[in-house]
Amino acid sequence: MFSLFLVFDERLPIDDALLASTGMRKAHVYTPVRASDPLLDEAAPPPLVLQVYFDELTGLEAACRGPFARLGGSVIAQAMAVRRYPVPVPADPKCTYLVAYDGPAEDERAWLAHYLAHHPPLMARLPGIRELEIYIRVDWVAPAAWRRATCMQRNKVAFDSAGALAAALSSPIRLEMRADFRSLPPFSGAVTHYPMATRVVRPA
Repeated sequence: MFSLFLVFDERLPIDDALLASTGMRKAHVYTPVRASDPLLDEAAPPPLVLQVYFDELTGLEAACRGPFARLGGSVIAQAMAVRRYPVPVPADPKCTYLVAYDGPAEDERAWLAHYLAHHPPLMARLPGIRELEIYIRVDWVAPAAWRRATCMQRNKVAFDSAGALAAALSSPIRLEMRADFRSLPPFSGAVTHYPMATRVVRPA
């Protein structure tokens, strides 16, 4: 499966019918919400992020040439491969912690191998987690007018509410995650963490 991330610099009305016309499997509409992270002091999140899931990369690219070409506003886009991980009690998310690693890493293969081997088992132990996914960048064809992000990795953990996210971020497992973060192979670039209210849209 593939995800298209569209990051906007303004909050726009989202037409669910337009999303459904893309051939997507589902979409998540993200808007900022307050949820305290005791270990981080992040900048303000973007006012709107769309994450749209497709079964095939060619379908994603066709949607970018078609329905998504009609979206207004200034957008930064990235297509990524989806890795889904099991959680104890899965459910549609209401609040998501969106994380992005801009990179680069000194050895990106070694960095990803370490992250994928060690971090997801810790993330899945966060209390109240409902969804866990990690995204790896892919080569893709985007409209020429779009700005393209090049994050080497994105990931998310999702919960029932902003309060549930805040509780998970204050749990002991979060300290284990930070310890694993410090053991990652060398890398540079920004790492962002954004708490976002989440609305799930599915085709009729």
